[in-house]
Amino acid sequence: MVRRLRENGLALVFAGVGVWTMFYLGLYGFAWTDYDFEAAPAYGALLGGHLWRFFELAPAYGGSLELRAPFALLPGLWGGGAFATYQLAALPCLIAGAAIGVWLCARMRALGASRLARGTALALCAANPITVRACELGHPEELLGGVLCVAAVLLARHGRAGWAGLALGLAIVNKEWALLAIGPVLIALPAHRWRTLVLGGAITAVLYAPLVIAQLTVSAGAGIFSIDTTGPIFQPWQAWWFLGSHGHIVRDAFGVILVAYRTPPAWLSSLAHPLIIALALPLTLLALRRGRGRGGADALLLLVGLLLLRCVLDPWDNVYYPLPFIVALVVWESLTFSRPPVLALVATVVVWALFEQLPSRVSPDFQSALFLLVALPALAAIGLALYRPRRPGASSHQARPAATLHPSATASPG
Repeated sequence: MVRRLRENGLALVFAGVGVWTMFYLGLYGFAWTDYDFEAAPAYGALLGGHLWRFFELAPAYGGSLELRAPFALLPGLWGGGAFATYQLAALPCLIAGAAIGVWLCARMRALGASRLARGTALALCAANPITVRACELGHPEELLGGVLCVAAVLLARHGRAGWAGLALGLAIVNKEWALLAIGPVLIALPAHRWRTLVLGGAITAVLYAPLVIAQLTVSAGAGIFSIDTTGPIFQPWQAWWFLGSHGHIVRDAFGVILVAYRTPPAWLSSLAHPLIIALALPLTLLALRRGRGRGGADALLLLVGLLLLRCVLDPWDNVYYPLPFIVALVVWESLTFSRPPVLALVATVVVWALFEQLPSRVSPDFQSALFLLVALPALAAIGLALYRPRRPGASSHQARPAATLHPSATASPG
């Protein structure tokens, strides 16, 4: 332990600086954010000692609020108020990003990666500008979900079926889109897949049960679980945009008119989210048929592709939606190539430009066109790398030596 602390001391210091920076830049206030409208009432009830009311008021991602509840309760020890609760509830998400970054640095050092490569990977995990926006908008749980999904696949690659099931179950509880990680986890496991499924399912059922029951007991229409529907939210950065129609006044959550925005077709609301989950099954089976995933880097690449597919097909796509994709891409790229994770760095810059810089400069239609111009070729490239015919005698895709997957290279992420 002392040796590992000495070897990773600098990475731990920089990861701590990254957490503090994200904390300072992204958690300066929650007024008029999604946290204010969705999470604050539930946490307020919890802090007041009304546990069942907490379950009733929980948003669709109420499982994430459950997971972070111990941190949200900490301010009560010193009389902290709602602002301290807001900050402390986001802290485990930032710590998770830093933790996966430090682990990745340790693994990259064992593989002989340069300091530049290790530093870039750590920065993208622990101090990503997209993380700042996720915190500002009240959704740091996207980072936590991405880390848990990646951790589940990494643990599965090392044959840790029980720990992989734990990480997978917690990821799904955190947010339902983590169902996309089931396939990559299962094909990465060398054995004991049922153990992983049962454990992950049990964790999900136990933590979701009070939320679902509470939602069923509230008055009709008051429940806010919406895994299967997208409602009227319709953003330019997704594949369905040009199927929408003009001629209607579209307002944001604060009543501001969104100029030149389209309204979604009626059939899309109940189709998009189930379609994303449904597509994961054939894509996983195809990867399995190609002999991908087991013991190699392709299970991670499959996760990268599925998380990007979620962004492309979700009408709600927002600036923080690509964050889990970026985390998975950083880890896959860093464990596969000896160079710095330039693809993940480019993806971060592109996401920032598309979601943060372009909206004030170009029309929504042009935003959507540019998004598709970038996202669709990226999906095609991932698909080509993942599903291309294997050369006779070739092993699972890896640019790294076999040490990448050797359990003794460094400690597992669990």
